[in-house]
Amino acid sequence: MTEIVSVDIGGTHARFAIASRHPDGTITLDEPITLHTEDHASFQTAWEDYRARKGGTLPDAVSMAIAGPVGGDVIRFTNNPWIIRPALVQEKLGVSTHTIVNDFEAVAHAVARAGDDEFLHLTGPEGPLPPTGRLTVMGPGTGLGVAHLYREPDGTYRVSATEGGHIDFAPLDPIEDAILARLRKRHTRVSVERVVAGPAIVDIYNTLAALEGRAVKEQDDVAIWTAGMEGTDSLAAAAVDRFCLSLGSVAGDMALAHGAKAVVIAGGLGYRLRNILPKSGFAERFCAKGRFAGLMEKLPVKLITHPQPGLFGAAAAYFQSHGDAA
Repeated sequence: MTEIVSVDIGGTHARFAIASRHPDGTITLDEPITLHTEDHASFQTAWEDYRARKGGTLPDAVSMAIAGPVGGDVIRFTNNPWIIRPALVQEKLGVSTHTIVNDFEAVAHAVARAGDDEFLHLTGPEGPLPPTGRLTVMGPGTGLGVAHLYREPDGTYRVSATEGGHIDFAPLDPIEDAILARLRKRHTRVSVERVVAGPAIVDIYNTLAALEGRAVKEQDDVAIWTAGMEGTDSLAAAAVDRFCLSLGSVAGDMALAHGAKAVVIAGGLGYRLRNILPKSGFAERFCAKGRFAGLMEKLPVKLITHPQPGLFGAAAAYFQSHGDAA
């Protein structure tokens, strides 16, 4: 059995776990520890905090899933101020090997390795995900992550990270026109991440309030999500439903762009919405692609229910990059 440290770093949280690869190839995680990025000056200090919590010693290898582009000499996060220099990772952390992947690249690895029982069906044909071909993997959290997974006939797979969360937002109705107009006052170019990510619920809520002539309240996204999902505020509930509509539209756009045979929704917020999405307008909007509506109806859309797909996928990426025999 081989052990590594698996890390999933997003805009708000950094999650750590010890990942074990067993002789039969299965990967398991111990109980994850979640740290707030705002509580630590750098990833190194967060690593040292985690190491202390684990008794002062850690495995000699690390795999890191990072919310942002990972190809340069300096990694800057999309939604938090940390900086990582890949060339210094082994020296700074005291490990001998490491792997760094985009966070949704890691989630795509998790999708590739997860069992059929770890997916919730949302829309389209029932049954397991297609065993071959391209799948779109996307999901909302602090930002909007997107990747694609290609399954080969021999059982191997390839993953590609993308920055699909930064494509342009395309409104479909007057309410979304109003959301776009509100956002354009602050952003010359409005990407889908401005509408389909956790913090976006504030602008959606305030747009709906303005349309009804209500006074705009100063609320944070957590309060609106909580009230909307619990049904204690009808306007917040309407904002959540509007979010689900937009998520369906964007998921369909990604599937068309990738030529996907299926779509998997992930992300921390995606998981929280698992009981709401099937009852929302998500499925209708996913298929609302004009001449391609018939094609979209044939694509299965599922939600991965693994509790830590980023950590699981980061570990899977490490073992794949080291020949699955590390």
